[in-house]
Amino acid sequence: MEVLKIATAGSVDDGKSTLIGRILYDTKSLTSDKLEAIEKTSKQKGYDYLDFSLATDGLVAEREQGITIDVAHIYFSTAKKSYIIADTPGHVEYTRNMVTGASTSQAAIILIDARKGVIEQTNRHFFINNLLRVKDVIVAINKMDLVDFSEERYNEIKADFSELMAKRDYQDQNITFIPVSALKGDNVVNKSENTPWYSGQTLLEHLEDLDRKDIFNAGTPRFPVQYVIRPKTDEFHDFRGFAGKVYGGELSVGDEVVALPSQTKSKIKEIYAYDKKYDTASRRSSVTITLEDEINVSRGDMIVRANELPQIEKQFTATISWMDSEQLQAGGKYVVQHGVNKVLAKVDKIHHKINPDYSGIEEGVTGLGMNDIAKVTFKLNKPIFFDAFKDHRTNGSFILIDTKTNSTVGAGFIQ
Repeated sequence: MEVLKIATAGSVDDGKSTLIGRILYDTKSLTSDKLEAIEKTSKQKGYDYLDFSLATDGLVAEREQGITIDVAHIYFSTAKKSYIIADTPGHVEYTRNMVTGASTSQAAIILIDARKGVIEQTNRHFFINNLLRVKDVIVAINKMDLVDFSEERYNEIKADFSELMAKRDYQDQNITFIPVSALKGDNVVNKSENTPWYSGQTLLEHLEDLDRKDIFNAGTPRFPVQYVIRPKTDEFHDFRGFAGKVYGGELSVGDEVVALPSQTKSKIKEIYAYDKKYDTASRRSSVTITLEDEINVSRGDMIVRANELPQIEKQFTATISWMDSEQLQAGGKYVVQHGVNKVLAKVDKIHHKINPDYSGIEEGVTGLGMNDIAKVTFKLNKPIFFDAFKDHRTNGSFILIDTKTNSTVGAGFIQ
């Protein structure tokens, strides 16, 4: 079954956790014990409604404060699709969490409180989804019940958000506006009678109808080799296969390919998934490939089509989201993990810091603190094979690892 990963973003009290809880409730995805706990806690708090935010705020601190702090992954399925919701906090001090949740998502839901409209946090949420090339963005204008389901107010917020859209650099993005009331369930899973002026789909209907080809950023196929398979059994004495996952496109038997970094050419002989053979390896499929020629390929190498080579360089410039309490400094040394490759890198230059609320850049920056986003150039101790992030989300992204603590301290998107 097709799997769709969705990132969510919303400011404090925009109702994001309630929206997710409502989806789970209306799709009958809550377990009976979870539902009983929600009913019991809601009654104890004196509510005359079910507090669906209790379905997602898993940390004690989240339940006590009524805010989302950590990134939680919520799973549910319908007859059409399986879904993974990355429930991310929306506060500025958790920018790194938003980046983490959105970095692997194909769609995003940005919540706006109908009473407050577009605020500074909305700018930040949209900026991150734009930066990370999230293809389909749903702007859920929530709490419509608190503005009497006003079409005028809905249109005002759409107009304000359209001004924000004009500032983006990634134009190939689908933006859909939906008026909802997460608490009451209007236009979340079921169509609302309170918005006769709205003729569009409900939130779930929109997600159900998203086509894979519309939400996955197209790219040329990249096959990082994770493991070389040599069974050395009597039946497979001469077998030599290369296991990995296909990113960005498809590879087929007969394709002329190049192995990097050696740049040795060959052709794809066979494609296996478990014990079955296939003519084509589709995007995001995990397969084993054999080649017609005995060429040297090892873990960390990459197989690409002969006429579609990536950049092979010992230097690149990237947009960095810094995630550590220790500052990133010019001249600092880190490990760049790019796919299965790990290389030592030095911070050559911090060009400028980027304000994620579309208010511009800050020049003359000498270091980056937690949650900062900046343009940075790195020099590497050996070449890697990369694409620009705008052309290839997987092969254009990497993480930074601290050489002393072995902690992940940053995420990067190559320009």
